[in-house]
Amino acid sequence: MSVSVTVVYREARMDLRKVSANCWELPRSGGMRVPGRVYTNAELLTALKREAAGKGGALQQVANVAHLPGIVGASMAMPDIHWGYGFPIGGVAAFDWEEGVISPGGVGYDINCGVRLAGTQLEARAVAPQFEALADALYRAIPAGVGTGGRVKLSAKEERRVLTEGSRWAIEQGFGHAQDIEHTEDGGCLPGADPEVVSARALKRGAGQLGTLGSGNHFLELGVVDAVFAEAEARAFGLFEGQLTVLLHTGSRGFGYQVCDDFLAGMTKAMRSSGLKLPDRQLACAPIQSSTGQRYLAAMACAANYAWANRQVLMHLAEETLQRTLGMGPRDLGLRLVYDLCHNIAKKEVHTVAGREQTLCVHRKGATRAFAPGHPALGPAYRQVGQPIIIPGDMGTASYVLVGTEGAMGETFGSTCHGAGRVLSRKKAKQRSRGRQLHRELADRGVTVRWTGRATLAEEMPEAYKDIEAVVDVVHRAGISRKVARLKPLVVVKG
Repeated sequence: MSVSVTVVYREARMDLRKVSANCWELPRSGGMRVPGRVYTNAELLTALKREAAGKGGALQQVANVAHLPGIVGASMAMPDIHWGYGFPIGGVAAFDWEEGVISPGGVGYDINCGVRLAGTQLEARAVAPQFEALADALYRAIPAGVGTGGRVKLSAKEERRVLTEGSRWAIEQGFGHAQDIEHTEDGGCLPGADPEVVSARALKRGAGQLGTLGSGNHFLELGVVDAVFAEAEARAFGLFEGQLTVLLHTGSRGFGYQVCDDFLAGMTKAMRSSGLKLPDRQLACAPIQSSTGQRYLAAMACAANYAWANRQVLMHLAEETLQRTLGMGPRDLGLRLVYDLCHNIAKKEVHTVAGREQTLCVHRKGATRAFAPGHPALGPAYRQVGQPIIIPGDMGTASYVLVGTEGAMGETFGSTCHGAGRVLSRKKAKQRSRGRQLHRELADRGVTVRWTGRATLAEEMPEAYKDIEAVVDVVHRAGISRKVARLKPLVVVKG
């Protein structure tokens, strides 16, 4: 079956009905097949409504996604919602595996962009005198910035192994530790990857970028656990107050971007011959069971595996740098991976819908998996306690560790937010930062920062993001994830 799109610019009504203090519903209207559901609070919602008063913004995108064939339950948005390509960033949508569609816009350009958190056995205050030296050393050791190449140069054969093996390939090459696999979502390897469906251009872009941080909101950060909210879960995750931590955020780099671009172009072209009416061309999609849908899933898995290998290499480089700069061995540093998880992905999962189990394709775009204790997809390390969730904030405030809940399994297909979420465009952030010495402002907050791009600090200024405390409070109070610990940034390296 081929699917194409006729664009109809008829907005759904933006009248939101309050379900609870932290959840609002956008009723079905026009061609919406399901309602929209937005997890937020009154204060955050005010800004969303202000945006919607113009062209509809991210709320309109929630309604747009609800038009897609095979969508189940509701088109959802987390409190970090902001405008994205086709789907809102912070969006969650699940589609029937047999009758539904797959949409690259519901995954995003940076496939398996994700975060990776490790704890050390050191107290942050013990190494505070060396923060400047650590910032310099990490900046030199971690390749970052637009188009940057890494130290790992892949042959064609090895690149294909990366695309099919993910984290396992990196560990076999000496990057990290065998036990890291147990602490990585899906064991660091999504099944079904097929390099044969990937374009030559994507392969070329991926060959030289493994082990690189990228630019924009990607970062490597040394932090401190400054608060623990759930003692048992924190112990299970290996976290304690005052602990020095390592957090990094990056994805599949130019390889994933090219995979997305290639399939968006192909799907958009193919969809012109069908009568399916959708409100936005950026919702280009294909039936999951079509040859195009299966090829995209195979290529997406390649990009996901590339991203997991990338973060595996980067954390190893960070560990080596810490050891060298602090003059200690691996035992003294005691670096241990807490978890690595993705927030731009579509996955085949089984969920209970209307009282019965249903196989779905769950799109999480700027959203994080939040599986509850006992879920069979969790490895033995965390099956009893629940999945660790890592929510990075802006570089001047805080990040959070949460844990998955039964509430998420029942309401959001096991999903929660992925970060603070932008509130200012990069252009507006640069305008607001003119004349300011942002690195000095961050230093006054106790944050040592190093950066590559000339405009990076301006685009990523703390005010460009929503209040991470408010965003995390929403998902905590809504019961779709639960707070475990808060991390404060100390040293930040930006691309």
